[in-house]
Amino acid sequence: MEIPKTYDPKITENKWYAHWLKNNFFRSTPDEREPYTIVIPPPNVTGVLHMGHMLNNTIQDVLIRRARMQGKNACWVPGTDHASIATEAKVVALLKEKGIKKTDLSREDFLKHAWEWKEKYGGIILKQLEKLGASCDWDRTRFTMENDLSEAVIDVFIDLYNKGQIYRGVRMVNWDPVGLTAVSDEEVIYKEKDSQLVYINYKIKDSNEFVTIATTRPETIMADTAICVHPEDERYAHLKGKMAIIPLINREVPIIFDTYIDKEFGTGALKVTPAHDINDYNLGLKHKLPVIDGLTSDGKISEAAQIYVGMDRFACRKQIIKDLQEQGFVSKVDTIKNKVGHSERTDAVIEPKLSMQWFLKMDIVSKPALDAVLNNEVKLIPDKFINTYKHWMENVHDWCISRQLWWGQRIPAWYDGQGNTVVTKTIDEAFEKLKGVNPSVKKEEIKQDEDVLDTWFSSWLWPLTVFDPKIIQNGWDKANADLKYYYPTNDLVTAPEILFFWVARMIIAGYEYTGQKPFTNVYLTGIVRDKLGRKMSKSLGNSPDPLDLIEKYGADGVRVGMLLCSPAGNDLPFDESYCEQGRNFSNKVWNAFRLVQGFEVADTPPSNNNKASVEWFENKFNEQVAEINDLYSKYRMSEALMATYKLVWDDFCAWYLEMIKPEFVDGKAKPIDKATYDATIHFFEQILKVMHPWMPFITEEIWHLIKERTDKDCVIVAAWPSEKPLNKQLLAEFEACKEIVAMMRNIRAQKQISPKEKLELIEKSDAQHSFFDEVVVKLANLSALKYTKEKVDGAFSFMIKTTEFFVPLANNINVDEERARLTKDLDYSKGFLKSVQAKLANEKFVANAKPEMVENERKKQADAEAKIKAIEEQLAALK
Repeated sequence: MEIPKTYDPKITENKWYAHWLKNNFFRSTPDEREPYTIVIPPPNVTGVLHMGHMLNNTIQDVLIRRARMQGKNACWVPGTDHASIATEAKVVALLKEKGIKKTDLSREDFLKHAWEWKEKYGGIILKQLEKLGASCDWDRTRFTMENDLSEAVIDVFIDLYNKGQIYRGVRMVNWDPVGLTAVSDEEVIYKEKDSQLVYINYKIKDSNEFVTIATTRPETIMADTAICVHPEDERYAHLKGKMAIIPLINREVPIIFDTYIDKEFGTGALKVTPAHDINDYNLGLKHKLPVIDGLTSDGKISEAAQIYVGMDRFACRKQIIKDLQEQGFVSKVDTIKNKVGHSERTDAVIEPKLSMQWFLKMDIVSKPALDAVLNNEVKLIPDKFINTYKHWMENVHDWCISRQLWWGQRIPAWYDGQGNTVVTKTIDEAFEKLKGVNPSVKKEEIKQDEDVLDTWFSSWLWPLTVFDPKIIQNGWDKANADLKYYYPTNDLVTAPEILFFWVARMIIAGYEYTGQKPFTNVYLTGIVRDKLGRKMSKSLGNSPDPLDLIEKYGADGVRVGMLLCSPAGNDLPFDESYCEQGRNFSNKVWNAFRLVQGFEVADTPPSNNNKASVEWFENKFNEQVAEINDLYSKYRMSEALMATYKLVWDDFCAWYLEMIKPEFVDGKAKPIDKATYDATIHFFEQILKVMHPWMPFITEEIWHLIKERTDKDCVIVAAWPSEKPLNKQLLAEFEACKEIVAMMRNIRAQKQISPKEKLELIEKSDAQHSFFDEVVVKLANLSALKYTKEKVDGAFSFMIKTTEFFVPLANNINVDEERARLTKDLDYSKGFLKSVQAKLANEKFVANAKPEMVENERKKQADAEAKIKAIEEQLAALK
C-alpha cells in the first residue's frame, strides 16, 4: 500500500469522523457493561466555539475515548442551554435591525421570532465540536427548553413552592439595566475601576452648618431619605432631631443615628438611599424611612428624582458633579479605585434595585451539597477549590430565580387580581384553586406571572433530565432505565467560574430529587490566557478562532497543543507554538510509520541486538502504560499527555526504532527479520491505542494503513493496553546503556570525531558480557566493546554510576584539558559527598526518615566515594 509522503489532516478528519458516525461508535444504550458517563456543560445556544470550549471539550473527549477503549459503555451527552438573557438580547438586536421593537410585539409573537432564531443558529457550536473530534452520542442531544425538559423545570418550581422553599417578595436585587432583568449574586462580576469620590455638603436646616458626605454615586442624592451618623460620634451629637437639606432639590431629610456607621471612616456621615443600596435599604427598614427610586429600569433618571429626568445615569453623574461644584456644594473630589459590579451577560454596570421577585431559600437545600464535597463524596479537582466552595456554601444567600424576560420557562404562578396567588401547572388548575379563596373569580381574569425562571434553574437539572425528564414527577423509585443506568454520572469537566452558578446547584438538585450525587469527580479547568496573561476574548482581539487553528494545524495538533500546558485548575498560557508542536508530533508519528512500512522483511533469525531491543521496549511500554494509567487516575491530564508524548517520541522513535533500524550496505538497507518486524508492528498498534484519546484522527488513519481491517475493527474501540509485570532490572540496565551512548556522542562532539568513525569502548568490570552490548555497539558506532579488570592507560575515561569506561583515542587526548575535566568532576563529586554525609550525620533525619530513604542516602555516599576514588586514579595516571 502506497503511503503519502505527508500527512493530510483535512482528508483524514472528515473521512474518519464520518466512519465513526456511520458505525455508531459514539452511540450508547444501557447494557451489562460498566457505564462511564459525562454530560456536557451545555454551551449557550447563542455560542460559537472559543478557546475555553476547545480546552473543556478536548478533556472530555479524551476521558470518553479512553473509557470506551477500556471496555466501558461510554456515554457523552451533548446539548445546548437556552441562555435566557443572551438569547433574548440576540433576538432583540435582530428585530431592531428589521425596525421592530420588542415592546411592539406580543409575547407569543416574540417567542416565534426567538424559536426561529434558535432553529437557524442554535446548532452551530455543536457542529463545530465535530471538527474537534468530539465523540458525543449525538442521538442524545438535548436542549434545555425542549418541552419535556421545560416541564421538569416547572415541576421543580411547583414542588419546591409546595415545600415552602420558594417565596415571592420585594427585595433588593442586582438589576441589569441593559438586559432589563434581575440577576443573581453569582452573575455579578466585579471589576476594579477608577471612580470619583465626591465630597458633598448637605446644609443643616435653620443653621449655617453643613454635613459633608463622600459618595461615588452623586446621581442618586435625589433619592436620599436620611443622613446617618454614629450615636457616639461627638462631632454630630448636637444634630439629634435636626434635618438636613439635599442640595439642588432642597428636600429635607432627617439625621439619624446608628451604630452601623464606622465613625473613623471618611467623614463619619453617610447618605442613606434605600432604593439604591442594600445596606441603606436595611437601614431604611430599621428606621422606617421612605423609599424613593431615582432610576428607571433602563438606567435613566426617574421622575421621582425631580431633576435630570430621562438623563442616562452616567451622563447625569458628570452633570450633577459640575452643577454641585458651580453652586458651592462640593468641598473636594478624589480619584479612587473601587470594585464595580457588572452583569456577567451584558457587561452593564449593575444597579441595586428594589423589586418584586421569586426566591429559593438556600439554607436547607444546600446542606447536603456542602457535606458531599467536604466528605469527598464529590471530589473537586484540584482540591484547592474546596475551601472556596465551603465558604460560598456556608454563606449562601437566597437565590433570586425570576427574570424579567420572555425567553425561558415561564413561572407557573397565577393571580386573580384580588391579591391571591396560586402555583399550578395550568390555568385550569389555577382556576380551581383560586375558586377556593375567591369564589367569584372568572377564568378570563386570571393572569400568569410575566417572568421566566433563571436559566440556571433549568440547567441545575441537566444530569437528571437529559436521561429522564419525568424524574421530578415520578421520583427515583420509578425512574426510567436510562437514569438508573447512567446516574450518577462519572466526571464533570467545567470552569471554576461556574462552580457556584451550576456545579453546586446540580449537586443540590441531585440530592433533593434522587438522594444521590450527580457526579463523582469535578475536573475544573483553568482560564485560557494569552502570552501577556490576559484572558482570551473577542473584545481584546487576542483569541484565535479555534476553527482557523484546526485548519492550520489539524484537529490532533490543536488538541495536543491545548493540553500540553493545561494543569487542572491552573490557567493555560496559550501560545500558538503549542499547536505547531502538536502538528510536529503528528508528522513524527507519520514518518515513523512510513519508516517501518518501508522495511524489507526477511525470514531470518533475529540478532541479539534486535532481541534485546524488543525485550527492552516491551518492558518500557508496560512501565509507561502503568505510569500513564496512574496519571489518568489522578486527573493529571497534561502530565498523562506528556508521558504519552515521551513514550512515542523518545522511547519508540528516538531509541527503539534507531536500535532495530536496518543498516545500509552499499547504499541499500539490509532486510529486517520477521520476528522483529512483527513485534515492531505490534508495538506501533499499542502506542496508537495510548495516543488515540489525544490524537484520534491520525491514530485511526495509521491503524487502518497497518493492514486491511473490517469497518468495525477500529482503534476507537480497540482494547486499552493492559498492565503487565516488569523486568525492572532490565530497564535499569538499559538506562545505563543510554548514558554510555550519550557519553560516547559527547566525546565525538568534544573531540570533533566523525559519527561515522568507529571507536573502541572498554568497560572496567568483572563481567564479560551484557545483555545490551550489541545495542551499545550499534548506537554508539563502536568497533568493539571489551571488558577489563585493569585501568587502560592513555585513554579518555568516564564513569557511569560506579563503573569506569575507557575510550582509546590515540592522539586525540589533550592531557591538560583532560586533567581540567577530571578535576572539575572531582570537585563536584566531593561537594556532593559532603552534602550526603551532612544529611547522614543528622541524627534527626536518620531517626525519623523512612528506612528506604536512609538506605538511598547511604547508597549515594558509597557511589560518590567510589567515583572519587576512580577519578583520583585517573588523575594520577595522567601525571
